[in-house]
Amino acid sequence: MTAARKADPRFRAVSERDADADGRFVYAVKTTGVYCRPSCPSRAARPENLLFFESTADAARAGFRACRRCQPDRPPLAEQRAALLTELCRFIEGREEPPTLEELAQHAGLSRFHLHRLFKAGTGITPKDYITALRARRAELRLGTAGSVTDAYYAAGFGSSGRFYAQAGERLGMTPSQFRAGARGLPIRFAFGESSLGKVLVAETTRGVCAIFLGEDRDRLIEELRCRFGNAAELSADSGLCRRVREVVKLVEQPSRAAVSALPLDIRGTAFQERVWRALRRIPAGSTRTYSELARELGDPKAVRAVAGACAANPLAVVVPCHRVVRRDGALAGYRWGGVERKRALLEREAEENRGPELTRAARRART
Repeated sequence: MTAARKADPRFRAVSERDADADGRFVYAVKTTGVYCRPSCPSRAARPENLLFFESTADAARAGFRACRRCQPDRPPLAEQRAALLTELCRFIEGREEPPTLEELAQHAGLSRFHLHRLFKAGTGITPKDYITALRARRAELRLGTAGSVTDAYYAAGFGSSGRFYAQAGERLGMTPSQFRAGARGLPIRFAFGESSLGKVLVAETTRGVCAIFLGEDRDRLIEELRCRFGNAAELSADSGLCRRVREVVKLVEQPSRAAVSALPLDIRGTAFQERVWRALRRIPAGSTRTYSELARELGDPKAVRAVAGACAANPLAVVVPCHRVVRRDGALAGYRWGGVERKRALLEREAEENRGPELTRAARRART
């Protein structure tokens, strides 16, 4: 019986304290009379003393009580934290004046230190950064409708013009007046390169690379760039970007040899999009993540659709590798920059490079 119990995949999940198994079943220990999550950090029980149940209700009906340590009768810890963070964000957004860290801690019933650590772990940014991003976003929305830039920054919650203008260049990538005019006058240079997967458009502001598009039609890619940056009057082709283009093309052709970290980037989105894009850049070449795994990594397991939306909004193809995200069953979802076939080709190249030169040559010979 012990051998059969050890062969049960649920026993392996319990012995490894697999958090991914939480919610699928619970286990009970005969000698203690408690039931636990698979990830419970309590001391491991002997296999012959374990019982498995599909739900907490089944375990309770069998006469077992919930473990006080892992609290299996409550929502998973990740969901509890996600719910708390959602509530905190709504609390911040509902305030006319930005709350202090002390006010946030009191609202959550936590210490300032714990609140700060929990917020940063779950969102990737500090409460202060979130408040700053929220005010900047409000300013963006109001710049198009307010009577003046001054009206916009006061309506967004900035107490002085100095603080607003100090942050405007970083968040908007241009002066507030330029943004209000639809980016008119913002200099954006672009150039094209050729790769085995099609044309590569690389665009750059004075701060860094702001767009990398893949496609077949040059005019269509330029139009997409124009749509992204509104009425930018100084959109211009520039052969001086050839070095940037070479690095991006190398990333398409030979991912491991491209100096990605050397590329200065000028990329902005919502606070959530930026968190997703940072997480994407942490996925090693040749590896993949599912949308669900990425959502859990960000501390919000229910945000699968939002993660997929952030991947679709990614303006930097291959540098921010949204092609490394797949469906739960491993199938390839749509790819903004050329569809599933281009996504498959990028993943195959990275996988071949990871296998080493000999296996790469063998794979190429097999194809021919």
